[in-house]
Amino acid sequence: MPKIPSGAKGKPSRAARPPTGGRSQAAASSPSPRKVGRARVSTKALTQFTVQLSTLQDAGLPIVRSLKILEGQMEKGPFKAVVGEVTDEVEGGSPLSESMGRHPKVFDGLYTNMVKAGEAGGVLDVILSRLAGFMEKSERLRKRIQGAMIYPAVVAFVTMSILMLIMIFVVPKFEAVFKQMPQLGELPALTVALQSFSNFIVEKWYILLGGIILLVVLWGMFKATAFGRRLLDRVKLRLPVVGPLVRKIVVARFSRTFGTLIASGVPILEALDICQHTAGNVVMEGALQGVRDSISEGGTIAEPLGESGIFDDIVVNMIDVGEETGELDKMLIRVADNYDDEVDIAVGSLVSIIEPVLIVFMGGAVFLIVLGLFLPLLKLIQNLESSM
Repeated sequence: MPKIPSGAKGKPSRAARPPTGGRSQAAASSPSPRKVGRARVSTKALTQFTVQLSTLQDAGLPIVRSLKILEGQMEKGPFKAVVGEVTDEVEGGSPLSESMGRHPKVFDGLYTNMVKAGEAGGVLDVILSRLAGFMEKSERLRKRIQGAMIYPAVVAFVTMSILMLIMIFVVPKFEAVFKQMPQLGELPALTVALQSFSNFIVEKWYILLGGIILLVVLWGMFKATAFGRRLLDRVKLRLPVVGPLVRKIVVARFSRTFGTLIASGVPILEALDICQHTAGNVVMEGALQGVRDSISEGGTIAEPLGESGIFDDIVVNMIDVGEETGELDKMLIRVADNYDDEVDIAVGSLVSIIEPVLIVFMGGAVFLIVLGLFLPLLKLIQNLESSM
């Protein structure tokens, strides 16, 4: 967290609008001449920037000075360059939201619209604080999910590595031994299949590698199509164990995003547009389009959400009550908090299921390999016993 300069103690004006500077408004509104394509900034870095900017604004520093402080403490990189450009444009007279909007890969529609609402209401410090809280909670949820998946991913990687090492180094040794023992006769089918697969991996590994790369590329191309995305999103929601978790994550993200936007003063239709772009699921996007159409025709929010099949009855009822009492934003945030807790429980349950499945898979694979390698030896022992 940046240190607040001593000059901030006097609590200067919290004006949300930046002071005009040496450049004209027209010059400020045009894209910066040194602007180039920027890589995406990590969610963690953007969250930290928002928290620090919120703290500086709450302390009463002018927006330009706050941006300069944050830019000065950043390490050299794409984000520092973007903040530098935003600072220059704001100092030249451009609104902060407009300057950030020129960098959509860094500041998305949710971010810029909330900043715009804060500028319009003269409560930029409050909106930034709300945005910082929203991003911190979203980042915390994302990390919890990623952290829970690390152990199963490591176990799966170790399992596949062990199996590949066995196929590459162990099976060929046994094959060489079997060739020196003609008395074995015809090898069992499992042993022959094991040897054939091992030889394929050792001698034609490039075909296997190429096939994997081709599958990955085709999978990526399929997911990029509208049909593929729609199909996969529907399947994810209907899977036996993963489906409920995906549904909870989607509902939690929508509820927190929509509630934060409404609480910040963003118009409902505009907030729904933003939620559609950040939904992360085609089925949810369709449900939100139904909500938008309903509102445009004078209907309610709760009814089309209930018809979508994504939201539980209790969530629909809470949103309905929020509409009736005028506290829709509070109800949505409450739904998001509840679902965040449920996501934690669902992730834990999923991990507890994945772990034994991986162990059983590894044990079964090793058993088949051992069985395939030792069946000829058992056959040899039986032949020796029968000849005695």
